[in-house]
Amino acid sequence: MTTLPTLRQLRHLSALAEHRHFSRAAQACSVTQSTLSASVAELEALLAVPLVDRTTRRVVLTPMGETVVAQARQILEATESLVRDAAAAREPLSGALRLGVIPTIGPFLLPRILPRMRRAYPKLRLYLTEDLTDRLLDSLHAGRLDAALLALPYDCGAVDTALLWDDPFSLVYRPPVEGEPSPSLGDRLDPSNLLLLRDGHCLKDHALAACKTGTPKPLDAFEATSLHTLVQMVDNGLGSTLLPQIAIDAGILKGTSLMHTPLTKGAPPRQIALVWRRGSGRAAEFRLLAEKIATLARQAPAASKTFKPAR
Repeated sequence: MTTLPTLRQLRHLSALAEHRHFSRAAQACSVTQSTLSASVAELEALLAVPLVDRTTRRVVLTPMGETVVAQARQILEATESLVRDAAAAREPLSGALRLGVIPTIGPFLLPRILPRMRRAYPKLRLYLTEDLTDRLLDSLHAGRLDAALLALPYDCGAVDTALLWDDPFSLVYRPPVEGEPSPSLGDRLDPSNLLLLRDGHCLKDHALAACKTGTPKPLDAFEATSLHTLVQMVDNGLGSTLLPQIAIDAGILKGTSLMHTPLTKGAPPRQIALVWRRGSGRAAEFRLLAEKIATLARQAPAASKTFKPAR
């Protein structure tokens, strides 16, 4: 019978590859340096190939070592996923759950729902990652995230989806000062006057689809990477913008002079959704999570406008 590497050996090699230092890798694994070094040596003897170049002052993996590390991480992730799936089957929404969320949702939704989520599921350990949609999806498909809160439409690849609610857009603008003419809605939606987030934010594409306009004007030295920055730019008279209802209801315009007008009924909203890898053994748990998020959101203050079921 073939002798197989142990998870312990694979974990030690993976940590060494991450930290590139025996002492720091040992500390990360809560073992002594001699124990970790012996574990890696045992793995090299078992595989009969060198994995680490010990002739330099720093840790350098051999080409075969890099290959083994990549496979070891896949094995460790699959094993950890097995444990999480089994725990979820015993008691849904308990234990660790790694959730990604985009920055145009997280700050406006999570403060409303997380305190009550913790009370409802005290054993749930929710680890949050905020990032752009494409990077969250990369992490999801690589197994570094379990699920993600995103805005659709977006090409998410092989995922299962639970639609939570529609999030319509409103035009946000600074009112004219006394004596100035009031621009029409069409003027404020003109691409030469419209400010949106920088490329890479899916909200920019959703907003452009909602107002059916062309490419907005270049911002020269100004690039908004958050809705709060965008609001300040509009409040300083640089143009108008489009904001999702979830941000407006959360009070993003508080302290400004800005006004907002909903787009016409024919304007497509973005759709807030929870997505996870297709075929996941935790699908039932994620559907429960989606249902709970939608329920808690509807019970939040000012929820009547925002959290309407997705079409």
